[in-house]
Amino acid sequence: MTIKEIPDQPAAAETHLARRLGLFDTTMIVMGGIIGSGIFINPYVVARQVSSPVLILAAWSVGGLIALGGAFIYAELSSQSSVTGGQYVYLRDAFHPALAFLYGWALLLVIQSGGMAAVAVTFAKYLCAIGGTQVGESGATLLAACALAFLTIINCFGVRAGSTMQNVFMILKLIAIAALVAFGLTVRNAPQIQQMNMSIDGRSTIWDSLNSFGAALIPVVFAYGGWQTACFVAGEVSEPRKNLPRGLLLGVLGVILVYLSVNFVCVRSLGAQGLAQTRTPASAVMHLALGENGARIIAAGIAVSTLGFLSQSLLTAPRVYFAMAEDGLFFRNLAKLNHARVPAFAIALQGAIAIVITFSGRYEQILNYVVSVDVVFFALTAACVFVFRRQRALDNSKIDIFRVPGHPFTTLFFIAACCAVVLSTVRRYPHNSLIGLGLMLTGLPVYLFWRMRRP
Repeated sequence: MTIKEIPDQPAAAETHLARRLGLFDTTMIVMGGIIGSGIFINPYVVARQVSSPVLILAAWSVGGLIALGGAFIYAELSSQSSVTGGQYVYLRDAFHPALAFLYGWALLLVIQSGGMAAVAVTFAKYLCAIGGTQVGESGATLLAACALAFLTIINCFGVRAGSTMQNVFMILKLIAIAALVAFGLTVRNAPQIQQMNMSIDGRSTIWDSLNSFGAALIPVVFAYGGWQTACFVAGEVSEPRKNLPRGLLLGVLGVILVYLSVNFVCVRSLGAQGLAQTRTPASAVMHLALGENGARIIAAGIAVSTLGFLSQSLLTAPRVYFAMAEDGLFFRNLAKLNHARVPAFAIALQGAIAIVITFSGRYEQILNYVVSVDVVFFALTAACVFVFRRQRALDNSKIDIFRVPGHPFTTLFFIAACCAVVLSTVRRYPHNSLIGLGLMLTGLPVYLFWRMRRP
């Protein structure tokens, strides 16, 4: 077996995709895929698991190292292939099309669509909070569906239109986060700042502390997820073997800086115990700094951030379904391009399923099912590095690609970290994990159906 699409000449279908995304666009896509509403809310979830400020910041640091390790791995994978599909393509070429299809199936049904539905409803609620108005569940659902429909239409106008909107939202959310950090540092009489030197509670056993730290890493890893989606649009990135690896590394490093800054400000302003008791820590920090106006400012920032995440999702994920259709494993229309040279049918499918899940009201439950499944695919994709390196050695390939620093140790570290998160998730939420695995495996008969239909 040889690695597909190593030459610079892309496959025939790829020549119809417009390569209009540069390094800045790619970096913004990476950051936009990671930063949604989680960083404004998840700090309190982590603080509930580990009570020490040192451990809170350590959890976000370790999560950043895991994400950086993943970025190195995906940088190598993306530097050897310039075709659209990213993770789907790597799994297909390294292992088997069935495994790749299961990933695309899970992405469409639960991982991406469920996340988009949850984020869309979050956007609706914070948008209403800007004006100080209350909205019911039905009103928030309708507003969320309208936002998804609007962004779906925008992305059908072309990759440049979708990328421009994504860039604007990304810049605006970075401004909002910078304001949160800057104003948070002005908070006086911050409670229990001295706790920054606390160590692990002496009454707790080392095993209990490790279990708590592992539990804290689950929302952290989830908050850092999303950088891999930039590889989905490889077929529309100019000089992809150079710009994709650089964009991945720059984007993840930027997010690590952002996340550590936000968590430092939250711990400094609220204290570890206060943070654990505050479900909206970003709003609480801004309220301490600027009163009601501060709360409205951060509500606007969160609304923009969530809208930017939705825009990025509709820009990237449909390219996976496009690649599946190109392989004859999904509806043929999903591989068709419109006049703007984008897979409009695939984009419409992603938007439609996200809207359906939004109206179903089951998005939060779906998110609980997919965490372990998503991380399993991270580990499997990292294993592709070993397979492709062996293939290149057998083929005596001399292609110049980006290489993971410290391989195999860094690659094994990332795989081990993914396994640890999966085990921790299964241990704490066995029922949800089994349901997630079951949802993923429903793709097997679907794969066999399309396999038999393929010429």
